[in-house]
Amino acid sequence: MPRERLHFVTGRLAEYALRRVLEELSAAAGFDYSLDVLSISVAALMTPQWIAPRLHVPAGTSRVLLPGWCQGDLAAVERAAGVPVVCGPKDLRELPRFFGQQAPAADYGRYDIEILAEINHAPRLPLEELLATADGLRADGADIIDLGCDPAAEWTTVADAVRALRDRGHRVSIDTMNVAEAAAATRAGAELVLSVNASNRQAALDWPAELVVVPDAGSDLETLEPTLEFLAAHGAKFRIDPILEPIGFGFAASLGRYLEARRRWPEAEMLMGIGNLTELTDADSAPINVMLLGICQELGIRSVLTTQVINWTRSSVRECDLARRLVWQSIAHRQLPKHVEPRLVMLRDPAVQPFGAEALARLAAEIKDPNYRIFAEEGQLHILATGIQLADVDPFTLFERLMALAPRNLDPAHSFYLGYELAKAVTALSLDKQYRQDQALDWGFLTRPEQSHRARREARQAENETPPEASAESP
Repeated sequence: MPRERLHFVTGRLAEYALRRVLEELSAAAGFDYSLDVLSISVAALMTPQWIAPRLHVPAGTSRVLLPGWCQGDLAAVERAAGVPVVCGPKDLRELPRFFGQQAPAADYGRYDIEILAEINHAPRLPLEELLATADGLRADGADIIDLGCDPAAEWTTVADAVRALRDRGHRVSIDTMNVAEAAAATRAGAELVLSVNASNRQAALDWPAELVVVPDAGSDLETLEPTLEFLAAHGAKFRIDPILEPIGFGFAASLGRYLEARRRWPEAEMLMGIGNLTELTDADSAPINVMLLGICQELGIRSVLTTQVINWTRSSVRECDLARRLVWQSIAHRQLPKHVEPRLVMLRDPAVQPFGAEALARLAAEIKDPNYRIFAEEGQLHILATGIQLADVDPFTLFERLMALAPRNLDPAHSFYLGYELAKAVTALSLDKQYRQDQALDWGFLTRPEQSHRARREARQAENETPPEASAESP
């Protein structure tokens, strides 16, 4: 079959980055291409009506691809092009995925690890707050709501809480060593009890629930055997938790216990309480959760218990939900867990693509309007406009240098806008993230959508029924 010939439309600023992407992508995806660099610096500011009279489509072109930010009816462009016209992704870095080069497998998203999300000190919460918390955890991916009890006092109304959660459609587990609490909770519908050992295994036979078996004392794996034999002899359903220890208190040895438990009981269901590591380590929880769920996936540990108490673990349930899909994909397909789940890459971006000093200098020479362009590259902040090319590591110094030029359009609105964008740019420089003016920084699944300055202005114009400005550029 003949190779498809595509015609890409862009602005001056993105030209060099787009050429680099297309050089590799065209070979991988099997298409020929041409590039139309229109007389505008920021491709995101193009409109179909502006593009149509400026388009130059070579003979033999099968499709025209516009930047993803191009909004509106494409009919005018199609008439000018004489071939189908489509919008590509908003970020040219997404072009490989757009052409199927980084597409996830058809079964991506599968998992077989169950998430138990613990609500700590559940007896202290008013019922409505308890239910609202459970709803939020389920929305983030929790399969079972685990009620963490207080060892110092018996929860006399635990059955009411369990019934209320069950009526709300939640699956419930109870985290207690108190026999009375466990009995009341399981009679009300709790399906799992954490935890059981020699101290309460006899009473546990009367609980209509699955049991999580833990060692009797500390790290002694040998004490599991009698409890497991006792429960098995009485037909009780259980899963094993050898107990994950914090770093400095036997973490490596505790991982070894999970390996040994799987060797001894190859068919047994197992659980890992991963909150013992995420809650007790001064580090972001996402990468720790990915590592621990990878261990669980390899060992066939089909349930994890997590908490969201300390601030750096506030999104642990959502992290585990994404991580269990990533590790299933990796192990089921013998595929490295890399370039698969970008929503888990939050602090730094997978890659940063600078435009480079040469491109910025060329752009500065070509700009013919007073609108400000902001860049964050090579450790510096850059402001470009007609007759202006400033760079500095300090945003305050940079702004002072801009003020010293006495630009006519540095009104309060522009000053606020520049301050906001420079703050984002400093953050991007600090964390090696990609900065693109008028776009939200990428924080993975924690990214907050951001309406661009241009979109806000156009929305205000529409509300006021004011004709849009003739210029294709934006202040």
